[in-house]
Formats: sequence, C-alpha cells, structure tokens
Amino acid sequence: MVMGGKGKSYCWLSLCLLGSTIVNIYFLSDLYIDGKGKVSWSEEGAAKAEEVASIYCSNHGRAYLDGVIGEDGKPVCECHTCYAGSDCSLLLPHCAADVDSGDPLFLEPFWMHHASSSAVLISGWHRMSYSFPGPTPISEVLDSHIRRIHHVAKNALTDGKYIVFGAGSTQLLNAAVYALSANLSSPASVVASAPFYPIYKSQTDFFQNENYAFKGEASLMSNASYANTNVIEFVTSPNNPDGNLKEAVCKGPNVRAIYDHAYFWPHFTAIPSPADEDVMIFTMSKLTGHAGSRFGWALVKDEEVYNNMMTYISVAEIGISRETQLRALQLMKAILRGDGKEIFDYAFEKMSDRWGKISRVFSKSKRFSIQEIPPLYCNFFDKVRGPSPGYAWVKCEREEDLNCTRVLGEANIIGRAGSRFSVADRHVRLSLLKGDDDFNLLLNRLETLVDEEGGPEAVSSF
Repeated sequence: MVMGGKGKSYCWLSLCLLGSTIVNIYFLSDLYIDGKGKVSWSEEGAAKAEEVASIYCSNHGRAYLDGVIGEDGKPVCECHTCYAGSDCSLLLPHCAADVDSGDPLFLEPFWMHHASSSAVLISGWHRMSYSFPGPTPISEVLDSHIRRIHHVAKNALTDGKYIVFGAGSTQLLNAAVYALSANLSSPASVVASAPFYPIYKSQTDFFQNENYAFKGEASLMSNASYANTNVIEFVTSPNNPDGNLKEAVCKGPNVRAIYDHAYFWPHFTAIPSPADEDVMIFTMSKLTGHAGSRFGWALVKDEEVYNNMMTYISVAEIGISRETQLRALQLMKAILRGDGKEIFDYAFEKMSDRWGKISRVFSKSKRFSIQEIPPLYCNFFDKVRGPSPGYAWVKCEREEDLNCTRVLGEANIIGRAGSRFSVADRHVRLSLLKGDDDFNLLLNRLETLVDEEGGPEAVSSF
C-alpha cells in the first residue's frame, strides 16, 4: 500500500508517540520497580519511619520524623509532661498534673498495637492538584467508610444524609451556624445551655456578622421570643464538660439545632438509640484520638443547608487536605477490620476503668464531688452500662472554696475553670482523656489531696 505525504506524516507521528511511551515506561519502571519486579520507591521512606519509631524513649515519650534533630542528625525524644532526660526516663517529682486539655492520647497504645494496619506512606506526587475527582472535593471511599463506622457504632443514621468534611469539628460548628442563618429574614440568636463548650461563644463572637450573634444561655430565651426571633441552639450530647446526654432546650418553628456529637461514641457514653437530627457534627479526634489531623464531618439532612456548609468550607479551605483524608481513610479501614468493634471495646474498658478509679477517690471526700451519670441501656453493647465520660466535672463543696481551680492548683493539679463553661468557678473540669502518665499522676495527686481530709464520708451532690 502506498501512502501520500500526509499519510507518511501520520505514520511517523504515531511511531514517535509509541517510542516516547515506551521510553517513559522504561524510565518509570527503572525509578519505581527494582530488578525483581517489586515497587521500591517507598522503601526509603518506610525505613526512615521505622528507624525513628524504634528510638527508645522509656515509654514516657516519643520521637517523630518531624521532631527536633539531635547532634547526631537524628530526631530526639519528645518527653511526656513531667518527664525529662535524653530517653525521658527522669520523672520530675514536683511537676503539676496538667489535665486542662482534652487531648485524647489515651488511645495511643491502641494504635501502637495496630501500627501496620494504620500506617500511611504518602508519595511525593500524591494528589498535588487543587481539584478532586467527582462533584465535591471529598473522598467518596472515605464517605462510605464513615457511614460504615456509624453503622457499627449504632450511634447515627446516615441514610439519606449528606456529608460535609471539615478541619475538625471546630470549623464545622461555625459552618453550620453560617449555613442555618444564611437565608433567614432576620438575624439569628445563637445560644447554648450551660455548662457549655467555650468555643461556641468565642468562635461565634469572632465570626459574628449581620446574620447571627451569640446571645448566651438557651434557657433565658422565653417561649414568646421563639415566635419573633430566629434561634440557633448548640446542643452538646454527651455534654462537654459533664458527660450527660442533652436535648435542645428551645423549641418551635424558628429554632434550629446543631447537635455536637463529638463524644457520642460507645467508649464515652451509652448509645440509647441512633441519632437522627437535622445537623449532627462528629470529629475524628474523639473517635480515633487523632486530634492533630484536624478532621471532622457533619451529617446533614437538608440539601440547602448542606450546600451552604460546602460553600463555607470551599471559601475557607478550598476543600480539606487530601493527606488528611487519606490518613482518615486508613484509620477507618483499620477500625473496620473484623467486626469493627475492637476500638470501642478497648476504649470503653479504658475510660470505664479510669472513671471507676476517679470515682472511688472522690467517694472518700466531702470537700469535693463529681457529676453523677446514671447507668443507661446502650444500643451498641445491647445492655445497661455504667458511665465512662471524657471528663470529671468537679465541684468544691466548702462554702469558702469559691475558686475550685485555685484549690486544685494548690495541690499541683491544673484543670479548666468553670467560668470557661459559663458557670461558677466552684466547678472545674479535669480531663480523663490524656495519656497514661498524665492520668496516673492526676490520680496520685487527687489521692494525696483527699487523704489530707482524713477520709470523712462522701458528700452527695448534683
């Protein structure tokens, strides 16, 4: 067959493209596949991660790839609070038990045990683009895994609901306020029922605009005002700081609720039934303990509210970090191995044990008391179960102890003042979520403090 000039050009171009493709495949295979046909680009990164993970820190600290570098060019140990030394073996005897933060490090041993299944190695070219496949900038496979987690935990209904990803639940809280107030005929009053999480007020005040403003205590809104005022109520269930399950205080056609379910997992509370509210917010930090990854999600019924929340996230972040979504996905996959219940069994046992120890200490005191959380039927465990909250909500009983934070501070215990939660400073929150070193030190300090009372009978409170 004879070709004209144009036909020869097409033929030559096809051969060039074929040759170029072959060359590219050759070089790519040379870069990423060793002589035995195995992928090799990840070996160096994995080796470095293994090397740093093996650095000995006496189990009172950790070394990290992005940590401080020592004189030998290797990362050094970052010690837990109250520990020091090159290998974190030195206990500082007069160090305070700092239990102010809700850092969920109690789950660290679980993930060390599941190091292989939860590890993520990210290639240098992983999702470099602004854009993301699909109609929204979220991982569809992560979306499906989140729904499966809720199905296993039996804590929320996901069918027919949209999912919005955010940089932790913190960002989603204000995204929901924005979304619920965007198309109202008059500004919304944002409220919460004390004691409530401080960020509801501080964040709403920070982003306040013509559509909404924080107005404080929900119970102060009279029934008559609901007919004339748009209300957005934050409902924290279980509550931070006291761990009790809550419902919205405000009722009526002009009331919209944002349910903050950060702690609505079987290891922190009984699950009476799956939640099915219009706007529900969850966070990975309290599910897996990975607070530093800054990942949360909202389950939303209404499409308009969903679109408004997506607009907020898009403007604020241009979508959520792809690396964060990848890590979240790997953690969800690790959790869902087997029947998916292992993490909940482990975490509940640990938090229940901590609550039992704390309760026994306070039961010997009449100077201090802690909240009462009644046993409840749990949909996850299919039985009545006792409490396992993330915090001890402590009250100073003596009339003169108006500042409970100061009283505990004198005993070398750092807690979070009641005024931070919009109640009197006779209350203080102590975190039970931190690592074993922090919890054991707290327990030791409390035992010493209560022993100084002489062991009188406990005082009934709350």
